[in-house]
Amino acid sequence: MGTRILLRSICCSSLLLGACSDGSDSNRADPLPVYDFSEVDQRLQQLVDDSSVLEGISITLVDKLQGTVHEASFGDHSRDIVVLLASVSKFPSATLLMAIHEDDSIDFDVGAPISGYLPWDGVYGKVTSTQLLSNTSGIPGLGGDTELHECQYAPDDTIEECAGLIYSTELPGTQPPGTTFHYGGSPWHLAGAVATQVTNAELNQAFDRYIAQPCGLEVYEIGNTATNPEQFNGHPDSLAGRSNPHAGGGAIGNMSDMAQLLLLHIREGMCGDTRVLSPEAVSFMQIDRMAGLVINGSTFGANIYGMGWWGREDLPDVIYDIGAYGSVAWIDTKRMIGGFVAVDDYTFTGGFVQSWTLVVGDIIRFVGELVDVARKVLTE
Repeated sequence: MGTRILLRSICCSSLLLGACSDGSDSNRADPLPVYDFSEVDQRLQQLVDDSSVLEGISITLVDKLQGTVHEASFGDHSRDIVVLLASVSKFPSATLLMAIHEDDSIDFDVGAPISGYLPWDGVYGKVTSTQLLSNTSGIPGLGGDTELHECQYAPDDTIEECAGLIYSTELPGTQPPGTTFHYGGSPWHLAGAVATQVTNAELNQAFDRYIAQPCGLEVYEIGNTATNPEQFNGHPDSLAGRSNPHAGGGAIGNMSDMAQLLLLHIREGMCGDTRVLSPEAVSFMQIDRMAGLVINGSTFGANIYGMGWWGREDLPDVIYDIGAYGSVAWIDTKRMIGGFVAVDDYTFTGGFVQSWTLVVGDIIRFVGELVDVARKVLTE
């Protein structure tokens, strides 16, 4: 297991951010920086103007002390847009498993073999939930020979039937747990099944109890749309696959939901006055588990992975989660800020690549620079 930590400083700098707090610190007497992200908006607008395939894009930015500090939409987007998140579903799903882990009323440990929590006879019992959520279970993921596990993408199946099949059917190329990194796929579907079994609830019911209600989420829900994403029309009622939800890529969310999920992590596990995770759980999700393992499949230019969070050495102190339809969520753990860019390229025409390239390659750094400029004013 790797020992590098993506989170460099879980507590904020007293010079730049003031004293750390669990909530929004709305009663602070100290002056707070005034941010100007108009140049970020210009770059996003230019992306839409120059793209022949990308019709819209939206952004929300959050700050530990001030909450949501910026929202904007371009092209055919509006600020209340609801999008399919694809793999940006991963960090919220990992958050759910960690919240269940910390519930003293539930006998569940993310570091224990999943055989203790699943009712079926299977071949993957030695795998832990931590390994499922960090792509280190040894089970082949995206790009592997996963035909025997295709039920994970079947919206009309049930999660119990599909997870039981996955758990009992060994894929070609399976390796011992903790020896390889293989992104996505069956392990995440199994993780969702573990959550349903230990909570004795549907996956969305569990998510609502542990995350959505305390954090005030509006539309976040997990379905299964990988085989036909274009049937989603932007209204939550059109989400398919609720009976077989895919924890690794099936969720929908709006800008407000994603802002609150990011703030949950930036504020060390707090949603308002409610503790959802401990600071230790937030940090645990950001431990790099890719280091030293054999890499199978694509890593999308990253070389660090925690539980739902990617990292790159050329983006120090930044963790991010990217989705196949173009959306990107990130946290700058040094500045204690975060952002979410929504893209809905459901036809895979190349807009998602344009979005990833701009956001990960430019916008994340640029937002950090603008934050530094605004905070420096307070010290001059």
